[in-house]
Amino acid sequence: MTDLNSALPGADDISRVVLGNGITILCRTNFNSPSVVLRGNLPAGSLFDPDEKHGLADFTASAILRGTKTRDFQAIYDALESVGASFGFGANMHTISFGGRSLAEDLPLLVGMLSDGLRQPTFPEEHIERLRAQYLTGLAIRAQDTRDMAELVFDEILYADHPYRHSGDGTPETIKAITRDDLAEFHQNTYGPRDMVLTVVGAIEADDAIAQVEEMLGDWENPAQPPKPTVPEKDPLEERVQRHHAIAGKSQADLMLGFLGPKRLDDDFMAASLGNSVLGQFGLMGRIGDVVREKSGLAYYAYSSLSAGQGPGAWYVSAGVNPANVEKAIDLIIKELELFINNGVTEEELLDSQTNYIGSLPLSMESNSGVASALLRIERYDLGLDYYRHYPDLVRAVTADDILAVARKYMELERLAIATAGPKL
Repeated sequence: MTDLNSALPGADDISRVVLGNGITILCRTNFNSPSVVLRGNLPAGSLFDPDEKHGLADFTASAILRGTKTRDFQAIYDALESVGASFGFGANMHTISFGGRSLAEDLPLLVGMLSDGLRQPTFPEEHIERLRAQYLTGLAIRAQDTRDMAELVFDEILYADHPYRHSGDGTPETIKAITRDDLAEFHQNTYGPRDMVLTVVGAIEADDAIAQVEEMLGDWENPAQPPKPTVPEKDPLEERVQRHHAIAGKSQADLMLGFLGPKRLDDDFMAASLGNSVLGQFGLMGRIGDVVREKSGLAYYAYSSLSAGQGPGAWYVSAGVNPANVEKAIDLIIKELELFINNGVTEEELLDSQTNYIGSLPLSMESNSGVASALLRIERYDLGLDYYRHYPDLVRAVTADDILAVARKYMELERLAIATAGPKL
C-alpha cells in the first residue's frame, strides 16, 4: 500500500455500524486535530413537497432549531456559542442534511442538538414568520439574479414533467401558503431513522462516538416514515429548446445550455467527469473558458459542469455575457461542443486531468470535514469502504476513447436545452 492510499479512508480505519432502528453510523478517528465533525442526512427532501407548497422541506429544515421542547432558540444559540461550536440543518432534493463541528469533548452537545431537532422541534410561530420573511426576501433577490433565473429556466426545460424541474426553495406563492401546521406535519410524516446516515470524524474513538449516538437516537422510531421516494427516468428532449427570461434593468445576461448526463453510479460517470474537466474545468475553465472567455472575450466567465446524483444528471455549460453577445456566445459554445463530440480529448489533456484528480484527492481529505463528506458519499452511493483507496486506479483506467464515446452518447446538439436570463433581447 502506498503512502497516498494509507492517508485515505478505507475499510481498516472506518467503523461502520447499523443500529436496530436503521441509522447507519460511519466513524473515522483523527487525533491530529482536537475537533470533531458530525454530518449526516435522512431521506426527507423536497421530493416530498406537495405541488402547492414547494419549499416545504427546506422551510422545515430551517425551522427545526428555532426551538425544541428542551431549549428555545436563544438557549440553542447560547449553548453552541459558549463552546465555539456550530450545528444546523438544511435540505436538498433527496435529503435533509445536518452537520456541525466542535471540540471532541463537546460532541455530546452536537448529538443532543441533533436528537432534539429530529425528535422534538416545536416550530414556534414567531420564528416561523421571521423565516418566512427571510425566504420571501431571498426569492425576491433571486428573481433579479440573472444567473439564478437562467438556472431555473434551464431546469424547467431539461426536466419538463419531472420532479427535478422544481426548485427546493419554492416560490413566493408556495412559501406564503405554508403554515406552522404544515411544518409540524411534514416533520412528523417524513422524518425517521430508517435510511438515516451519520458520520463522526475527529479526535474521538469510534466506539465512543457510536455509543453517544446510540444513547441519544437508538430508540427513535417513526412508524409514519415513508419509504425513500423513487426518481423516474427522464428522456432527452425531442428537439432543441431555447427560452429567455427577461429581467428589466440588467446589464449582464447569463446562459446555461446542455443535456441530460449520467447518474453518479452509471458505468460511464468517471469518463464523463474527466471529459468535463477537459471541456470546461481544468486550468482557466478548460476549453470552454479558453475559447469563449480568454480568446474571444465574449464572456465574464464560462465553464462546464457535470451534475450527477441518484437521478438523471445534467451536463451543461454556464456563461455570463454582455447581452449583445448572447447568440455569439451560444454559437461559439456549440462549435466547441461539436469539436469535443468529433475529436474527444488528447492524451495530454487526459493525463493532465487524471493527474489533477489523483493529486487533489488527498488534499480534499486533509480536514475532518472533507473526510466526513467522503464517508457520506461512500454510503449514499454504496461505493464500498475502500473506494478512495481504489480511486486512482479508477481514474487511470479511463481512456481517450472512453471520453469520446461518452461525449457522443450524451451530447446530442439537436436536443440542447438553452436558457438565458437578462434584459429583453
